[in-house]
Amino acid sequence: MIGYGRGFSGMPPVVKNIIMINVLMLLVTFVAGSTFNIDINRLLGLYFPKSEHFMPVQIIVHMFLHGGLGHLFFNMYALYIFGQVLESVWGPKRFLIYYLVCGLGAALVHETVIAFEYIGYARALDPSDLQLVLEEGSKFFSEGRLFSDGNMQDLQRLLNTPTVGASGAVFGVLLAFGVLFPNTELLLLIPPMPIKAKYLVFGYGLIELFLAFSQGGSSNIAHAAHLGGMIFGYILIRYWRKTTHTLY
Repeated sequence: MIGYGRGFSGMPPVVKNIIMINVLMLLVTFVAGSTFNIDINRLLGLYFPKSEHFMPVQIIVHMFLHGGLGHLFFNMYALYIFGQVLESVWGPKRFLIYYLVCGLGAALVHETVIAFEYIGYARALDPSDLQLVLEEGSKFFSEGRLFSDGNMQDLQRLLNTPTVGASGAVFGVLLAFGVLFPNTELLLLIPPMPIKAKYLVFGYGLIELFLAFSQGGSSNIAHAAHLGGMIFGYILIRYWRKTTHTLY
């Protein structure tokens, strides 16, 4: 879509620095993988706490990692288009708080969905099989081996697949733009037609809600995280409206 933009040098500081950090982290990921055979995404991507790979630092760091150039481009392009407008309205401090709250909220919703899936698998498995997945699943997974039992295999993937990306925070940014500038017309590229921001945001929310429930853990896209970023963004905007004398 075509929207606002003032060039990289004219961007407000928080948006500019977030983009620079994300680009730098992708470069580090490429260099670490090709030179040292270290998979940064597998090391610092977000895991479920029951996974032996989980580390608290992942809760923050995963927001600045991406699965590739395409993943990075679409997230950073949306941040570039909409984020600089919001930062100009709110100021750097409030925009940074909003961005981080949306990202952390997205992670919380994602981990909550994973928790329900984990409970479901745990109930379906014998205690001995559950223990086997917890103790040996990671080793087998790193060797390319999966359990033959379907539930054990799904749980093995659940515990050993990291989540990376700024999508949750970016969806929160999209939500905020729709709330602040609901009647602003945006020109979509596919299909090439204008649409008001409020309808675009509402449509995105419905799609993510449908995909979160219909695909669940079968998708490699964290739809629940996208929805979580929008939910936490909306809650924060409502809170600011009630507790400040100005609009935001």
